[in-house]
Amino acid sequence: MAPSTIDHSLFTAALGLTPPWEVISVEFDAEAKRIDLEVGFARGARFTCPGCGAANQPVHDSRRRSWQHLHFFEHRAFIHAPVPRVRCGDCGKTTQVAVPWARPGSGFSELFEAMVVTLCAQMPVQAVARLLGVGDDALWRILHHYVDAARAEEDYSAVEAVGIDETAARRGQHYISVFHDLEQRRVLYACPGRDQHTVARFAEDLRVHGGDPEAVSAACIDMSKAYIAGVSKFLPGAEITFDGFHVIQLANAAVDEVRRAEVRSEPILKHTRWVWLKDGWRWTKRQLNTFHALSRTQLKTARAWRLKNALRELYAQAPSREVAEAELERWYSWARRCRLEPFKRLALTIKAHWNGILNAFDSRLNNGGVEATNGLIQAAKARARGYRTVRNLITMTYLIGARLTRLPASPYTTTCRGKAA
Repeated sequence: MAPSTIDHSLFTAALGLTPPWEVISVEFDAEAKRIDLEVGFARGARFTCPGCGAANQPVHDSRRRSWQHLHFFEHRAFIHAPVPRVRCGDCGKTTQVAVPWARPGSGFSELFEAMVVTLCAQMPVQAVARLLGVGDDALWRILHHYVDAARAEEDYSAVEAVGIDETAARRGQHYISVFHDLEQRRVLYACPGRDQHTVARFAEDLRVHGGDPEAVSAACIDMSKAYIAGVSKFLPGAEITFDGFHVIQLANAAVDEVRRAEVRSEPILKHTRWVWLKDGWRWTKRQLNTFHALSRTQLKTARAWRLKNALRELYAQAPSREVAEAELERWYSWARRCRLEPFKRLALTIKAHWNGILNAFDSRLNNGGVEATNGLIQAAKARARGYRTVRNLITMTYLIGARLTRLPASPYTTTCRGKAA
């Protein structure tokens, strides 16, 4: 299509431009798969001073700039325009005017950035960068900007129950702590480390967002000494609940320790690890047959599995704290007399955290949603083959799990209005 036949007003409307801005020329290069839109403003146009807000200020000079825009069909699109500076007669400053299609300092249109945020919530950033033909560093700058801006407007004044857990940042002992609103099922805060000072940083962030650390009445955590100390010090009104998932996780670790010790003398236990660790409903047919064959034996591992399963059933069936405490007392007595050292140690651990474990049957809090979100975070990290910086991981944690309400919507999202009754 020849440039002279292109209706510039169509592109002006498509970009949402209003006077004095308009598309003044369009260049289309089919071979390079590129379209360039030249935008200008009317001669003699006046603008509002960005510094003091004074209207009708004359243009002092302009500087040509370019922005990448959404693709036009399969063609990369770019906007070019002279960006004016106004010399304000009120405040006396000379300031650059903000263009209506892009935020200050960005090399991309706002619609392009909205697409980046939409895609990166579902795809690895490097894959999005290849798809859009830009560097991934530029995309991370976009994500940091919009996620930080959206978080700054979040309201945490109603937060009363929090879940705390760590998730791996990279190989080795490198973690971030993630704080969740258990009622709204959203990520509230994430920061490097997993010591008690992470709770202090969360408490400060909660205040910044209108919340009150002293109003937090419940905290669901694992048995980490650091988190226990942090909650006790920085969330003083929070009743600690130890998540049942982690209690069962400790029981699974005890079962596996028994199996690994016994397999040296009982070769029949080789290749049966997941028979003892998986939930019954997840067994394959082969694992089910193996379990039935081994569970009736006098193997120590079979006894360990029965101890673990009794603890699991206690969590699943106890209707109240009183019933749970009576059942847990019986389980504790059994575990202390079982002659299996891993379970004797586990029984002592449970006794040391007795009240927090039983609080789960009062509060009915658990970190199931926390673990599910952590699974999504780790899945995103695996798809991306890791993140170069902890900041990138934290930004992605917010993008995936924080349910931010002020992120830009997809440029292709439409609002459907219901028919009038």
